[in-house]
Amino acid sequence: MQVDLIFKIAAIGILVAVFNQLLIRSGREEQAMMTTLAGLIVVMMVLVQQISNLFTLMKSVFGF
Repeated sequence: MQVDLIFKIAAIGILVAVFNQLLIRSGREEQAMMTTLAGLIVVMMVLVQQISNLFTLMKSVFGF
């Protein structure tokens, strides 16, 4: 597993948490929720891309 992928996901999580707290403290709960959802979607897209790369690698290794 690539360490930079873990750092990238952790950095996104930290940024989303900071933005979420800032927005909640300023009374914008709806925008805080949207920020959290956007962060989750970005992380899921990164993970789906890595899973796709894994399946492509498996197909090339096993010759399917």
